[in-house]
Amino acid sequence: MVILSLTEMNAKTEKLLDFLKDNFPQINSLFYVINTKLNDSISDLEMVLYAGAPHISETMEELHYKIGPLSFFQTNSLQALELYKVARDFAQITEKDIVYDLYTGTGTIALFVAKQAQKVLGIEYVESAIEDAQFNAVQNGIANTVFFAGDMKDVLNENCTKRNGKPDVVITDPPRAGMHPDVVARLLDMEAPKIVYISCNPATQARDITELAKKYTVEKVQPVDMFPHTHHVENVVLLRLK
Repeated sequence: MVILSLTEMNAKTEKLLDFLKDNFPQINSLFYVINTKLNDSISDLEMVLYAGAPHISETMEELHYKIGPLSFFQTNSLQALELYKVARDFAQITEKDIVYDLYTGTGTIALFVAKQAQKVLGIEYVESAIEDAQFNAVQNGIANTVFFAGDMKDVLNENCTKRNGKPDVVITDPPRAGMHPDVVARLLDMEAPKIVYISCNPATQARDITELAKKYTVEKVQPVDMFPHTHHVENVVLLRLK
């Protein structure tokens, strides 16, 4: 999938899109988006399908995922499988456990751990990603997941816990900015026995863990090389309630 971010559609940009379509047959989904904000934020903008399929598919173990243009999915899918194996191993989920998957994207991690759990709840800001997550659950025959769309600090409230049960395990995989302070505060209030924190930015992860240290201890840390030939890593940390 390729998404071309443009400030306007004109003869030159259309020629560029045609060049991509005609010369790169491996692109099976070509979108463009008009972004006059001149930034890298496109989640609030309309995606226009120029050529190919409206989504792509990925497979992890026996699971199949539908991924739309606004749905988050790790770009290095082979290493993503190794990353999620580490997270699953850290979580040590049992059939009695209620799991919260924060920043769930297309439900990748939620569905990946669902067969070990009693129930998995996934929360994600992008509504179209939640639609993909719900589709993926049905497609894979998984019935013990529920997904909610909305701002994490608003959705993950006391009523959410009352409706869905207190989590035994929280898996959180926020964007580079880390978790909002209100989300960290809510995690401290919920007191889940285990938190598995996955991060593409160890700096903001360390900031959040410093706050979580009021009630949690760091038990394990495992970096995963998701971005070869760069200094970037994904970092997985297991936190256990004191």
